[in-house]
Amino acid sequence: MSDVPVSRPDVLTQAASLARRLLAASLFVGAALSLAACGSTPTPTYNLTAPGGFTAGGSGNGQLVVVAPTALAVLNTDKIMVEPGAGQVAYLADAQWSDNLPALLHARTIQAFENASKLRRVARPGDGVNADYTLVTDIRTFALRIADQGPVAVVEISAKLIGTQSGRILAAQVFRAAVPAASSAGPAATVALDQAQEQVLVQMVRWASTKF
Repeated sequence: MSDVPVSRPDVLTQAASLARRLLAASLFVGAALSLAACGSTPTPTYNLTAPGGFTAGGSGNGQLVVVAPTALAVLNTDKIMVEPGAGQVAYLADAQWSDNLPALLHARTIQAFENASKLRRVARPGDGVNADYTLVTDIRTFALRIADQGPVAVVEISAKLIGTQSGRILAAQVFRAAVPAASSAGPAATVALDQAQEQVLVQMVRWASTKF
């Protein structure tokens, strides 16, 4: 039996049909993946609050620039850190911050100074302010620590006040607060961490305000 010759138009038609089937299959897979993504539960997002209702001393006329905090990679994220044991690091699966922690804490630090009636004397880099002093901070700890007595929110921040003209460190101090958490679940953990960071910011604002 002799082979039946296939004309070139038939080959092109078959190729076009195959291309259409492949395109339809890829569109179906893409749609299925999109639906699966839409159906997944988003991670609850939490914010930090700036402390208010407190005053800070200091009668100088110096202006302060607050630099964004530095932090190790494990804290330079929007994930909420947990320390289940000594030297161990994990993250909460059911909660996250509304921004990377250093950026979020930077904003709340400036707001804390503003809430303490230092509005005209505190700014951030890039605001065009001729600063007399610069506040440099480092986030040492910002985590839910699992202790024998239960989960505890621990926040520790080191701060240095630097003279802008001299470049010298004029004062330095470490601020720390620990607040027990009702549980290690996201809502309870973030409430405790927020309370701890508010305590630290009040301490730091009052300390720095007496220097400038």
